[in-house]
Amino acid sequence: MYCKITSLALKGIEAGIVAAEVDVGNGLPGINMVGFLSAEVREARERVRVALRNSGYPLPAKKITVNLSPADMRKEGTAFDLAIAMGILCGLGIIPEELLKDCCFIGELGLDGKLRAVPGVLSCTFAAKEAGMKRIFVPAENAQESAMVDGIETYGPGTLNEALDFFIGTGEQEPVVRDFRPERTELTEDFSDIRGQYLGKRAAVIAAAGGHNLLLLGPPGSGKTMLARRIPGILPPLSLEESMELTKIYSVAGMFRPEDGRILKRPFRNPHHTCSIAGMAGGGGHQPVPGEITLATKGVLFLDEFPEFKRESIEALRQPLEEHRIVISRLYGNYELPASFLLVAAMNPCPCGYYPDRNRCTCSPDRIRRYRGRVSHAILDRIDLCVELSAVPITELSKEEKRKTSAMLRAQVEACRQIQEERYREENFSLNAEIPGALLDEYCKMTDGANERLIRAFVKKGFSARLYDRIRRVARTVADLAGSEIIKEEHVSEAVMYHAMEGGFNRENGGFL
Repeated sequence: MYCKITSLALKGIEAGIVAAEVDVGNGLPGINMVGFLSAEVREARERVRVALRNSGYPLPAKKITVNLSPADMRKEGTAFDLAIAMGILCGLGIIPEELLKDCCFIGELGLDGKLRAVPGVLSCTFAAKEAGMKRIFVPAENAQESAMVDGIETYGPGTLNEALDFFIGTGEQEPVVRDFRPERTELTEDFSDIRGQYLGKRAAVIAAAGGHNLLLLGPPGSGKTMLARRIPGILPPLSLEESMELTKIYSVAGMFRPEDGRILKRPFRNPHHTCSIAGMAGGGGHQPVPGEITLATKGVLFLDEFPEFKRESIEALRQPLEEHRIVISRLYGNYELPASFLLVAAMNPCPCGYYPDRNRCTCSPDRIRRYRGRVSHAILDRIDLCVELSAVPITELSKEEKRKTSAMLRAQVEACRQIQEERYREENFSLNAEIPGALLDEYCKMTDGANERLIRAFVKKGFSARLYDRIRRVARTVADLAGSEIIKEEHVSEAVMYHAMEGGFNRENGGFL
């Protein structure tokens, strides 16, 4: 007897429909599986056979053929176990095939018949809904995650027998209802904690408002990390669409806790400088796991001790910084992962950290050049803002003053983003940092004085064409924060001041002056 069961497979952070075709007939007894399968999927043959036996359904002496289609898609993971088991039971005539219509199944089976959680259930549920499925059966541990999707009924059996009870049991089961918890997004770190560093705070507001990448340069203890950790708190709240996308990413990565509800806070990722290229960009096996670049989507990726990262890990940022996505190539296909994040990098001015204070700095000029040369100009060209932070004097630390809170700065950022949203409502981008080069003349109109100021800086500093365009984008954000429709000379001057070239980078020497 032939039957077809619907399951799902992950590709990147999205999912696609997989049909588990099962045929039970005469022949050499056993389970044969085909369909471009990985080792863990082929091992489902034994997991399913033993789980069925321990659930009270030993297999008869029949030839059972299982085909997971489409055949040109590589199947990986253990999420097909439940669908295969249900298909075999249907093929044996235990479950009427018509009852399985509009149902899909995801879950790993233990040898005792218990269902175990699998990653990426949220993405699979969205895909099932889009495919027109009415019900989805997932392990009990994944039920709350799946129930976050409206428009499809979620059932969370804990065992294979509980899944069977829905179709051949005596009592009706109710779909899982999402257990809504209070949404908690309170901030524990506030900009009012930072004393001094007014230039750094201003640059943080510009970066958050326009989506501009930021480099913080300063000695140890100057507040680089403290400043970076507070930037997520001045970003606008996540929209529902952004929240669900972020939750899908963390679900696929196996880092989502359903009991906490969907992710409401913008992520702050702070990988150690020993992070590998796979940890940064994503990787691991034929089905790549999201790396730090993807986990920081809609939030902040903070790279402290920037030059200490491996060269290949830093260079992996090139495509994401330009295209807001990363493509990982594997033998069996390419995987596209989102990578729309705000990069905040921090570094010391020299290996010891105290240059240009020659009373404390022990580094030679060559050593300083080598240290700073670890960050390529290709990456520096993609960083819009550079701020040099100095140690805060004791008079500033002891000064009692009313400092701006994160809520006050966030209001500025939200107002600026509202301006951008209105301006770009007909475009496929929403932030000043994302303006395509072809549209800069249209959206970055400048006064004659502003244009002359930018040309002078271009000639004097030797800006590349990319840097020239990036300064125009930053100036657009500065003007928006000031409520100006046209970019003025003072806006360009501030944008040039914040740029890395103005902060001391020297293209010929590969470092700072």
